[in-house]
Amino acid sequence: MSGAAAQRGIPFALLLPLLLAAQPVATDSYLPALPAIARELGSASASLTVFVLAFGFGQLPCGPLSDRFGRRPVLLTGLACYAFAALGCALAPGIPMLVACRALQGFSMAAILVCARAAVRDLYPAHEGPHVMARGLTGLGVVGLCAPVLGAFAVQGAGWRWVLGGMAVYAFVLWALCLRGFAETRIVAAASAPRGSVRAVFASRSFRAWSSVAASTYGGLFCFLLLSPMVYISYLGFSPALYGWIPAGGSLVYIFSTTLCRRLLTRHDAVRTVQMGSLLSLAGPLVQALGCWLAPLSAWPLLLGHAIYCIGHGIHQPCGQAGAVGELPHLAGRAVSWSGFGMMAVAFVLGQIAASFVDPALSHGAWPMVAPMVLAGVVLVLIAFAWLPRLPQAHQRKETP
Repeated sequence: MSGAAAQRGIPFALLLPLLLAAQPVATDSYLPALPAIARELGSASASLTVFVLAFGFGQLPCGPLSDRFGRRPVLLTGLACYAFAALGCALAPGIPMLVACRALQGFSMAAILVCARAAVRDLYPAHEGPHVMARGLTGLGVVGLCAPVLGAFAVQGAGWRWVLGGMAVYAFVLWALCLRGFAETRIVAAASAPRGSVRAVFASRSFRAWSSVAASTYGGLFCFLLLSPMVYISYLGFSPALYGWIPAGGSLVYIFSTTLCRRLLTRHDAVRTVQMGSLLSLAGPLVQALGCWLAPLSAWPLLLGHAIYCIGHGIHQPCGQAGAVGELPHLAGRAVSWSGFGMMAVAFVLGQIAASFVDPALSHGAWPMVAPMVLAGVVLVLIAFAWLPRLPQAHQRKETP
């Protein structure tokens, strides 16, 4: 099926980045509002934790539902619930309602992202999937760069409730666009997927390998997101305002790297592209580790290493996410949901282990952040050079849908 086959006037290439951007809209724009929410309602950290957990576990039922009932109804329901949940957050009189609505929003976001990623496999042959995902993730990077800035301006100029109101408006507009422009993409045979289809997903060597790529690279990045405030602000003495430019710079690098991924995929197959990316994913943390050893109080090795790692990450994510469903078009929803859940599970476990090495005196410096990124780089190199080339048709660039 071609990408144009399921359109009603709005190209899927336009809808995909808007759908994927539901994640940074819900998270990155929300972060600047946390202090204001805490002042008015009390500590809002639980709302963020519940949101992440709901998103992680919500992917598991959303995949099978989209395989059985279709992408369109699950997507439209997810967008509607996302919008109403954001509106509920904006009107919340206290923390309990805020947490409950954020949980619903996290579950709804799982439905949106699962359907968007599964639709890529529905509409495009497997060898085109990484290129399409890279283009969509470039758009996500742009939103990820703008969302915290817009959220901060909204909080400062109008109050934190307007941030949540903006999320609701975004989702309602996107719901209207999808109602008009997103037709059903699900392959008909998927409706009769057998009960043992989850076993069939994990029996796929391709799914296991490419999902491991996506989970490994995200696990390393998550440790940076979790521990970098401690490293740069508490350990190295950066101001919060100065630190804010670091994730913004990472978003810029991510935009560049997903664009680079698309260019590489026009010259090389996905395996060779990931092999090149894995060398960057290892080189970046090694630069950071060398800095921790020779110049523990210098930020420059950490910044340079993070930029290099982000280039590799922007290569791995499109290839890993698309590759996980490449040979499972009839089970795309299930494959996407388990791949996404695996990413969140690996990130959570690795992040908790890394955080356990952080003490109040920060006696380990930046090592709790750097060490898991080195581990992720090593794992990615092993997967890229020892596992992916052994897959059937690993280097084949022309396939049928």
